[in-house]
Amino acid sequence: MALLEIERLEIGFGGLAAVRGASFAVDKGETHCLVGESGCGKSVTALAVMGLLAPTATRKAAGLRFDGQDLSGLSEREMSRLRGDRMAMIFQEPMTSLNPAYTVGSQMAEVLIRHRGGSKKAALDRAAELLERVRITSPGMRLGQYPHQLSGGLRQRVMIAMALMCGPELLIADEPTTALDVTVQAQILKLLDELQRELGLAILLITHDLGIVARVAHRVSVMYAGEVVETAPVAELFGAPTHPYTRGLLSCVPVPGKIAPGEPLGSIPGIVPRVGHGFTGCAFRQRCDLAGPDCEGTVPRRTLAGDHQYLCLREPTEIARS
Repeated sequence: MALLEIERLEIGFGGLAAVRGASFAVDKGETHCLVGESGCGKSVTALAVMGLLAPTATRKAAGLRFDGQDLSGLSEREMSRLRGDRMAMIFQEPMTSLNPAYTVGSQMAEVLIRHRGGSKKAALDRAAELLERVRITSPGMRLGQYPHQLSGGLRQRVMIAMALMCGPELLIADEPTTALDVTVQAQILKLLDELQRELGLAILLITHDLGIVARVAHRVSVMYAGEVVETAPVAELFGAPTHPYTRGLLSCVPVPGKIAPGEPLGSIPGIVPRVGHGFTGCAFRQRCDLAGPDCEGTVPRRTLAGDHQYLCLREPTEIARS
């Protein structure tokens, strides 16, 4: 059953169309990965769900629902009650997400007191319990420290614990391992996976790392130039990628034992285009080997077996031969 439903979401900044008709859903208890190059609209989609877009941005959607509730119709006060309580978000850089002037404990306690009330002592006890749960040693000591006294990995664990203070049903993680070294990245991903299983969280994980997707995702939505060009269960996406952009992304991943030393890695020529309002046709056509004059017109969304959809004029057999 879908917990978060996004239907034909559009986001604009002046003359730029950052998101164009994006549609996907996150089911209860699943990890749904949103992937694509930088500039494809992944992070701004998450901010739109949380109601954190800049005042200059415009947002429209045929449907933007959380547990059946229409988010588009909520006031800022109603959205702020939901944000941090039933739905929470972890940002890319924890150092800029935590307030340097307040201790870890005071920031974590504020979340629970704001949404659930109660005493500061009870909130700090809950904070210490969650710090221990995300494997931070000496949680009592850490609650009295300031963000600059923690390493990047510890700050990200604090952000995860803070997001869990009110027991949310949906956790949005926007590239939570970008600023961390490889060893800590693996620890954070394993932690998120364990928490998802233990708590039954629905996680929307935003990333450009297909290795992460293969390890943790149940379903995947591939985003390009503001559109969701392919959505599928993770095994189907990796086993039978259909959209030319998805196939291009996967061809860029080095495969141990198959790519000889010195052999060039795969690449997709060109860059993600800046798309304005009123743009028609396939945004990937200038980088696609299968593009033709017909790609400048309306592009249909095709449905394959099960929950596998892609946005392209070409048949799967034609794409597979390319």
